[in-house]
Amino acid sequence: MLRRALLGTLAALSVLFVGCAADRPDPTKLETFEPKIAGRQVWSAKLDGKVDFPLGVAVRNGRFHVADGGGTVLALEAESGREVWRARAGAALSAGVGSDGRFASVVTRDNEVVTFDGGRELWRKRVPSRVVTPPLVAGERVFVMSVDRAVHAFDALDGRRLWTLQRAGDALTLAQAGVLAPYKNSLIVGQGVRLAAVDPLRGTLQWEVPLATPRGSNEVERLADLIGPLMRVDDRLCARAFQSAVGCVDATKGALLWSRNTGGTDAVGATADTVFGADASDRITAWRASNGEVLWQNEKLLYRGLGGAVAVGQVAVVFADFQGQVHFLSQTDGSFLLRLPTDGSAAIGTPVLSGQTMLVVTRDGGLFAFRPV
Repeated sequence: MLRRALLGTLAALSVLFVGCAADRPDPTKLETFEPKIAGRQVWSAKLDGKVDFPLGVAVRNGRFHVADGGGTVLALEAESGREVWRARAGAALSAGVGSDGRFASVVTRDNEVVTFDGGRELWRKRVPSRVVTPPLVAGERVFVMSVDRAVHAFDALDGRRLWTLQRAGDALTLAQAGVLAPYKNSLIVGQGVRLAAVDPLRGTLQWEVPLATPRGSNEVERLADLIGPLMRVDDRLCARAFQSAVGCVDATKGALLWSRNTGGTDAVGATADTVFGADASDRITAWRASNGEVLWQNEKLLYRGLGGAVAVGQVAVVFADFQGQVHFLSQTDGSFLLRLPTDGSAAIGTPVLSGQTMLVVTRDGGLFAFRPV
């Protein structure tokens, strides 16, 4: 089973490294328990094809924007699942979707950025390198970060290239969705282990903070790129460095608040008080958001292929697994509160919230909306 892919950039060559999970221990069997909260599936839908790329779901104006690997892009009402518009990029996708509610952008495997306005294609422009991070659409600009960590800014209306920020990178970079997010008047990007703030108008660096110290005897072991989506709570920005650390930054000062060494390959979730994440063995940990102190751990979902974490209100933190099971755990002590099924295929990425509705996307293209109570 393909677990993770690493993209190496050596001179003008790109080499793909595939991590295999065939030698992982068997997944932990699920325990039965009495549900402690109510929750239910409120609607479901189906994409045309499978989701075989690092999908990012954009949530704007009460809508989910999603895509499948074949290039179908959908906008759905979060409340009802009603299809608002459907478009096709005309090619297989490597990244998507970014949207500000009006414009929506994806990137094809041919490195073309394709932008739609209400489902109507506006423009497409090619970037030099492969893209796996969903574009960010904000301020009538489309921001695209390629695997060589170059950041490109385009005018959302006509595709005119506004600027490119190219920085020297490491020989290897992670072919997994990285950090590209807005913060007030800044663009936050992951540059290796560094969280950086960039002026979105000029493409100039404002500050940068390393979240981890790479360790290992070779470049593969030292790979520690930041993994998206970034978690923001007020002025605190938190992220995971691949197989290395979890940390938080004070964005007003551009200063590291804390960093804790821990393995892991998927995004963290957070509330104002707590940061949540699963490590490479799917051991779930809760850290105190202010200082990184470990509050609790749960080892009852080991080797179940958990994705990123999302906090739901002040009660539950949610993870979905390789069988599409959606697990609701107590934010207080990590105990099980509720479990809901999808279609049996692996959940992709991190569940997303629009108001009280949470969307889980599966490998087979299933869209499942839940409303926990």
